[in-house]
Amino acid sequence: MFKQLMIKISTMAEVLFLGLFIFLNTAPLKANPFNASTLKQAEALRDIALKDKTGYLITESLTTEVGPRLAGSRGNELAIDWAQQKLKSLGFKNIHLEPVSYPTWIRHSETAAIVSPFPQKLLVTALGFSVGTGKKGLTGTIVQFDSLADLESADADSVQGKIVFISERMKRFRDGRGYGKTVRARSIGASIAAEKGAIALVIRSVGTDNNRTPHTGVMHYKQGIKKIPAAALSNPDADLLLHELERNKPVELFLQLDVEQGEQKTSYNVIGEIPGSSKADEIVAIGGHLDSWDLGTGAIDDASGVGITMAAAYLIGQLPEPPSRTIRVVLFANEETGLWGGKAYAKAHVSEISKQIIAGESDFGAGPVYQLDANVKPEAWPAIVSMAKILQPLGITLGEKKAEGGPDFSPFHAQGLAVFDLKQDGTHYFDWHHTSNDTLDKIVPDEMAQNVAAFAVVVYLSAQYEGDFGSALEEK
Repeated sequence: MFKQLMIKISTMAEVLFLGLFIFLNTAPLKANPFNASTLKQAEALRDIALKDKTGYLITESLTTEVGPRLAGSRGNELAIDWAQQKLKSLGFKNIHLEPVSYPTWIRHSETAAIVSPFPQKLLVTALGFSVGTGKKGLTGTIVQFDSLADLESADADSVQGKIVFISERMKRFRDGRGYGKTVRARSIGASIAAEKGAIALVIRSVGTDNNRTPHTGVMHYKQGIKKIPAAALSNPDADLLLHELERNKPVELFLQLDVEQGEQKTSYNVIGEIPGSSKADEIVAIGGHLDSWDLGTGAIDDASGVGITMAAAYLIGQLPEPPSRTIRVVLFANEETGLWGGKAYAKAHVSEISKQIIAGESDFGAGPVYQLDANVKPEAWPAIVSMAKILQPLGITLGEKKAEGGPDFSPFHAQGLAVFDLKQDGTHYFDWHHTSNDTLDKIVPDEMAQNVAAFAVVVYLSAQYEGDFGSALEEK
């Protein structure tokens, strides 16, 4: 009897021990890593930002007082001076420049027209870093392909001596995923066409609009392949060209691109900070890119990102107590033609990656933010969950455990930087992207304020978080 009782006690102890072990090893991570006062401050900051117009006023200032800011241009130089003065006027500290070198390109003029069978003027824009046609232009017979893939599989005999026209239309999605599928025609189409003997490339603009405003954007030549001129037609003009081709008669196109390769130049990432207190040597980095294309005033791409992130940091700087960590705003140089500023920032700061706590860029216009994604270590995910709860009244939901941090932080993220994405509604972004229609009127002030509020919450809580988000060099 005694022996049986001891067996029962022993078994019960084992069960209790096993239960305790399972609980300790499967219990959820701390539900809320922030104290009540920090969360209350984040909520107040959110509500203040929703009523604040600083982000919109910064964007209005940049688009009005500077305008187009193509890398290497006079406008880009003015933007660097503007940025330093604006940061100073908003009370930022440690304002400084970090050099970025890159090749430049200059647009002078562009013309296109159908010569036959039914003459029509077309609206066209040269793609960034395209070679020119010469002053007299060139004329050739159009050969049309529905997609880049169709061009890649075509016989060279069907392309030799002709102007290639790729007519694929970009599809509209809230997250802009249609861009990645169609932009390859812009990026590499010229070299593929040239390999098959084409004399020029014309694409349907990579955009979702029906305006006669062609979309520019950078393109790249394959080394060792002849460089041929490359341009984009507006969507209605691409439709018109298709209609003429439907008549089953040869269509002759005239194209004249007066462009040139510029010299190598050095510009700057412009940086300003809201100093931290107890952890001032640790950085929460946000920003947008200061450059733009030359056709519009660069409002949605990316003066809005400049305004959103500067305003978020500014509002944090107005709090009664400074944040624990330093908030750094990086206004990147020359994102448009190759992420030059982002690459330079990663190279300059990679040795201090463990001190770069987390980063995120705004570079997708100013449509409402609808989702928070983050790429952080598993132990830090509860902090992201807590942020999402504060963001819920803004219509923002918790998203995925993956993010890139925006284009300019992506080179640094590839080396191990922890990042977050505040995903914006891009339903109409590609109506205006890289066109003369990229102007201030496309921005809704209340939607921009919602963006500022979202960034302010995430950045403030990131600065106050007791732990880290996992920034460390990736093992190669």
